[in-house]
Amino acid sequence: MSTILVTGASSGFGALAARALAQAGHIVYASMRDTGGHNAPAVAEAAAWAADHGRDLRTVELDVQSEESAAKAVTAILDDQPALDVVVHNAGHMVTGPAEAFTPEQYLRLYDINVLGAQRVNQAVLPHMRERRDGLLVWVGSSSTRGGTPPYLGPYFAAKAAMDALAASYALEVARFGIETTIVVPGSFTSGTSHYAHAGHPADEEVVASYEELYGGLMEQIGQRMQQLEPPDADVSEVARAIVAVVDAEKGHRPFRVHVDPTDDGAAVVNAVADRMRLEFLRRLGLEDLLHPAMA
Repeated sequence: MSTILVTGASSGFGALAARALAQAGHIVYASMRDTGGHNAPAVAEAAAWAADHGRDLRTVELDVQSEESAAKAVTAILDDQPALDVVVHNAGHMVTGPAEAFTPEQYLRLYDINVLGAQRVNQAVLPHMRERRDGLLVWVGSSSTRGGTPPYLGPYFAAKAAMDALAASYALEVARFGIETTIVVPGSFTSGTSHYAHAGHPADEEVVASYEELYGGLMEQIGQRMQQLEPPDADVSEVARAIVAVVDAEKGHRPFRVHVDPTDDGAAVVNAVADRMRLEFLRRLGLEDLLHPAMA
């Protein structure tokens, strides 16, 4: 049994993963912002689920855009538990529309949530994990970082690519502290989450109108065609099950990357090559010990 923090767990992959991990017997803290306001219904739903299933699923206030909030959440967990074993970096935000029409401030906010949010949580939790010489970081990435990428999702794809690069670097830098890393790579799921429904949109409406002249209805076309590519039995819960499998695997034998991609956009093929090059280069540098966590 592990104590696990899941960020961005009010809905989508995060909520599904938190419940699946609790169902597997772990103590799970489903974190979200504004637990007393906007996300109060999600808090109530999590409590009702825990009571109905007899599992240890708790909620904790955590806004990944606030260092103070991240530190307070981790402190609260460690006040209740002897250790925090696993962090699932899931918090994120999607936007749709022509890249040119997003303001620099919108890009900054997107990176603040998708990239810096994980950094804030890491800075709160890693001192504890380093002291224990143990822990697991699970990063929920995206097949868009190396797979086929349709237009009108560029800012989101760029942010997820930055997060993937950060995760890969962290994996090497925490390995000697006995901390393991896995990147779970979901593909596109057109149902079962609210990603598209909650997506942000460009602020520059004049630029959007210009693109509509030649790209009118493109986002709807992409959605329809992605749905056509998706197998009828595609199940978004597979992402949660993949996270459970990683957490439950033996330390030192967890995969660096796991793909869950019903549309098969090619990310698994490209990542296999890139990760092999990474492995071979580290061996050439004589740093192959960083490919696995130090064992106590």
